[in-house]
Amino acid sequence: MDPAQQVGVVLVEDFGVEIEHLGERVRLVLVLVVVVVVVVVVLVVLVVLVIVGHDMNGSGALRVRHSILRMKQDGDLDGLVRMRIRGLRVARGWSLDELAARCYLSPSTLSRIETGHRRIALDQLTPIARALGTTLDQLVEPADDADVVIRPHRDDGRGVTTWLLSREHGPGGVTVAKMRITRPAPSRESITQRVHPGRDWFMVLSGTVELLLGDRTIIVRTGEAAEFSTMVPHVFGAYDGPAEILTILDQEGQRTHLTRGVDPPS
Repeated sequence: MDPAQQVGVVLVEDFGVEIEHLGERVRLVLVLVVVVVVVVVVLVVLVVLVIVGHDMNGSGALRVRHSILRMKQDGDLDGLVRMRIRGLRVARGWSLDELAARCYLSPSTLSRIETGHRRIALDQLTPIARALGTTLDQLVEPADDADVVIRPHRDDGRGVTTWLLSREHGPGGVTVAKMRITRPAPSRESITQRVHPGRDWFMVLSGTVELLLGDRTIIVRTGEAAEFSTMVPHVFGAYDGPAEILTILDQEGQRTHLTRGVDPPS
């Protein structure tokens, strides 16, 4: 083999070695790329799971409700939400421009929302509810078809008829009730006066009430009110004919007067 041929053979062999080395490098780079892609996918999946879990615990319920609202765009709930927005705005004496400025929407957008010419979105309901002084839950809650009539509970034994005007406890756990009393106040000698923690309040709507408070006898007439500590022995009844009162009871007063079937609230 002449020198030229030998040089050619050496060059070919060296080139083959370089190609082999280059192929190993390419394979190594491809492996690294695959590993990086897998790691990124795993991280993305973990982030999505965290976000979904947070939404289901928090705002997810609102988004589900929003989805239901969107599915019922032409239904009763959608129309009810629009009526509530307009009703709350009008009750506050605000024009479309005034409410729009408070919830950062254009007056035309707000007008189309109220009239049903625009789909209601969650990102619009949230600032609207905040501007109107309500919550998103209250704004989109379905209509309640429960019985709204408050019927009296009559207790002939005590001579008291009671209307519980608050179905749920108000702030501080208080209950509002109207009572019609036909039984006169008992004498101090015939009954032990009741005591319980807290304070009681009542206003006479009609008739006259006789209140026995400790050693005192107090006459409360129509249009007058009484408020006192219930740690003072107390009891009352109708004076010279039936009387009607409006009373506010705290939790202790409720347990004493409404659940035990004893003397009427004081």
